[in-house]
Amino acid sequence: MNRRPLLAALAIALMPLCGQAQDLPAKKNLTIVVGFAAGGAADTAARIIGKKLADNTGFTVVIDNKAGAGGNIAHQFAATGPADGSVLLFGSVGPLAIAPHLMKLPYDPVKDLAPVTMGVNFPNVLVVHSGLKIKTFAEFIDFARKNPGKLDYASTGAGSASHLAGELMDDMAKIDTVHIPYKGGAPALQDLLGGRVAAYYSTLSTAQQHIDAGKLIPLAVTGAKRIPQLPNVPTIAESGFPGYLATNWYAFVASSKVPKPILDRWNTELVKVLKSPDVVAELNQHGMPPAPGTREELAQEIARESAMWGRVIRDRKIKID
Repeated sequence: MNRRPLLAALAIALMPLCGQAQDLPAKKNLTIVVGFAAGGAADTAARIIGKKLADNTGFTVVIDNKAGAGGNIAHQFAATGPADGSVLLFGSVGPLAIAPHLMKLPYDPVKDLAPVTMGVNFPNVLVVHSGLKIKTFAEFIDFARKNPGKLDYASTGAGSASHLAGELMDDMAKIDTVHIPYKGGAPALQDLLGGRVAAYYSTLSTAQQHIDAGKLIPLAVTGAKRIPQLPNVPTIAESGFPGYLATNWYAFVASSKVPKPILDRWNTELVKVLKSPDVVAELNQHGMPPAPGTREELAQEIARESAMWGRVIRDRKIKID
């Protein structure tokens, strides 16, 4: 019996399995880079996802917080980092879709970073500290109109989603608030709770416990619809500014030098994690519903958001030194 045809057929059948085993870094170590300080929403979501990813793959997963410059430090690091797939970036809307319109970057988000999958997509919540004595969104707008240049708001950095949410609000409401950038949600929240800044377009994850404790007052949400955790808090769009929409999102990207088979495999593994019932429940609890998808869908979302925020930046004539 001639065994050669049989062996050849068996080898061909096993090739996809062998390729799959080799499509992830051989050392089984993964670093997930986060562009904001520990304790904020991006860090929280990355740790939830990273833990499940480690359980599923057997990899050692490390979360590396590289805060600063609105997340751009982390994005530059990933863009110029290892090309073997051992580093993923939990990127954000700011550096990926907003910052290119605001400043000259040492990297190109489109050319130097490759999409893997959307991670989470959610609205922010406009909150003020309780000492401000503002209880409703209408009162916030009224105060801002009567006190131009005197009402300030925190953000996670220049060019971040929380920054542009305020710029869009100023533009639509014809008000003049003052933007105060921080290196992440945790330090922004600290100054908000201390009364050193008046307001913050915060993630629910960052603000929830302080809303529950009465230290922060939620005025409105920036998405298209109300959120389950705050059913009595209206959207900005339904509060007199139809068309207002400023969602926040974090997505997985990697150096564009990483081979496509590895990027595709990480997409498969991350989508599996983001669809896991326990991960879905935990992320929803923090107000960050998972939004897994294809690599192509993420590329399209980045392009759409870039076009939208580019228009806002040009109309507002926003510049960052």
